[in-house]
Parts: sequence; structure tokens; C-alpha cells
Amino acid sequence: MKLSRPFMFLLVIPVMASAALGALIFGSDAMSDSGVDADIQRALADQIPASRLFELRNLQEVQYGYGICGSYRAIGADDGYASFFYDTINHKIVRDVNAQAFTSNCSLSAICRDTQ
Repeated sequence: MKLSRPFMFLLVIPVMASAALGALIFGSDAMSDSGVDADIQRALADQIPASRLFELRNLQEVQYGYGICGSYRAIGADDGYASFFYDTINHKIVRDVNAQAFTSNCSLSAICRDTQ
């Protein structure tokens, strides 16, 4: 079957271009989300130099993805989990549950809900 030139210009090429653009947009979004865990662990390690590896739990995006609330604990520690708020724009972590950044962004339900 021979494809005519108008068919290619009106249907095939726009569909292929749309698929490529969609893959580029959603693929880059998925790749950027995968690095957030490493960013959070790096920020925790900067504040808690005694431990370099942390287990993260109950991660929940807040403020339309501009922040992440969750729980952490040092791997190998007998302590329980502690709460945090991570600002994805400024790459700052807040571990004080009484701080304004934590209380205004993280509700109790974001910390208590188990997502695993």
C-alpha cells in the first residue's frame, strides 16, 4: 500500500511529533522525581553527620510538588522515625515539627498515613 503525501503530512507526522513530545515531557518528569529521594538523604546527611544512610517513609508531596513531608530514620539505628519537611525549590530540610515551615505544610495525616 502506497501512502500519499497529504496523508503523511496531515496525520502521520503530527502524530509522531506529538508522541515524541509527550515522551520527552513525561520522561523528564519521571526522571526528576527519582532524584528527590537522594536529595532528601543528602540534606539529612548534611544535618546529621553521624549517619550517612537514611530510610524514608510516608513521603507525600505538598504545595503542588514544591515540598515533601515524610518520616526518616538512620539505617541501623534503634530509634523510631522522625518527621521532616523538604523544600524542593531551596533544597532545605526542616526537622523541627514546631517550625512554621513544617506546621504550615505538613498536616498530621501526611505523617501518620502509611504509604508502603
